[in-house]
Amino acid sequence: MDFKRSDFPEGFTFGAATAAYQIEGHKFGGAGSTHWDTFAATPGNVVRAEDGALACDHYHRYPEDLDLLKDAGLDAYRFSTSWARVMPDGRTPNAEGLDFYDRLVDAMLERGLKPFQTLYHWELPSTLADKGGWANRDTCEFFGDFTDVITDKIGDRVAAIATINEPWCVAFVSHFLGHHAPGLRDLRATARAMHHIMLAHGTALERLRAKGMQNCGIVLNFDHTTPADDTPEAAAAANLQDAIFNRWFIEAATKGTYPKEVLAGFEPHMPTGWQDDMELISQPMDWLGVNYYTRHRVLHDPDSAWPHLTSVEGDLPTTQMGWEIYPDGLHHFLTRLSRDYVGDLPLYVTENGMAWDDTVENGAVYDPERTSFVSDHMLATKRAIADGANVQGFFYWSLLDNYEWAFGYEKRFGIVHVDFETLKRTPKASYHALKAAIAR
Repeated sequence: MDFKRSDFPEGFTFGAATAAYQIEGHKFGGAGSTHWDTFAATPGNVVRAEDGALACDHYHRYPEDLDLLKDAGLDAYRFSTSWARVMPDGRTPNAEGLDFYDRLVDAMLERGLKPFQTLYHWELPSTLADKGGWANRDTCEFFGDFTDVITDKIGDRVAAIATINEPWCVAFVSHFLGHHAPGLRDLRATARAMHHIMLAHGTALERLRAKGMQNCGIVLNFDHTTPADDTPEAAAAANLQDAIFNRWFIEAATKGTYPKEVLAGFEPHMPTGWQDDMELISQPMDWLGVNYYTRHRVLHDPDSAWPHLTSVEGDLPTTQMGWEIYPDGLHHFLTRLSRDYVGDLPLYVTENGMAWDDTVENGAVYDPERTSFVSDHMLATKRAIADGANVQGFFYWSLLDNYEWAFGYEKRFGIVHVDFETLKRTPKASYHALKAAIAR
């Protein structure tokens, strides 16, 4: 890789990230049903109808996985705590689930790893999905109760807490595009979910502050949007896409407003009195997590319903997901966020990575494409720091090949290969390259 630890500021955090439902094995430890279980069980939603019942069996194999983090010389582990494991019905604590996260955090600390916790990475308990899920305002208060319960258990030992991971996916992908659980394509449900997920962030932050918790933030995903041609219509389409995907959430969290371009489509369907929630939503945070993967090129599509836009294929190399590889987009967002939204607030790249069709040959996995990807995005981060962005850490997504949601077990993002038959872990060449680059 074309960087080393000393290229970054003193104390810069190098880590890797995972999410509970994608790796733990949801059939263990008394975890309750989630809307992902039922979404996956519905024909046509997920590749081969695969779910997270076994996943990587991190529930039992976490010591081995944490050893992989430690042996790579990583400083921190970004993990998530499953609401449906902690409270199987969304309301009632499960001692077995709480004890698992207690053991997990202690095991991180024993290995010198900083625990970066994410409260919600998409596994909504089915009982709450039955009541409307994120389209129902009550879910925000229930999420606050979950925040209290898990924080009382492990809050004394975590280094940082993120409230929500990728609200765009939780709300828009899941309620408008229908690609994620609950698989809706409903404008009214989308408008409500887009607001309630931010209200849940504000509610959780309020509960965390009441317990004296510091180092609290949110993790937003950003997608670099460019017009696919030089027409004013394409420019307007790109602006609207940017407003829906990127600006809705960061403007709510930092300015207490929503972009007017998006409200033009959502306003008739927004919850009554939503404006009264904006002060809670925009209370001060301690850091911002930035997830970045790719860019999209868009055109205005007058024949489609709102938002009247369509994506077109780009001309850059792509990953196994079909996503264009565009490291400049990461530099763009880190500098843009610093300039327009957060000033000197610490930024962390909380996810960045690529899927590739990796195979084990002679006991090893050769993935030079991923090594280049990581190197190029680390260099983009280094450039952003030089340009004034207060970036304090970088977490590769993901430590392990895992359950990639609607794509099942087909798309491999890990720096560690997982054989989903035997569950054997094999560090890839990119793992060894990263270890060498960040060696002290």
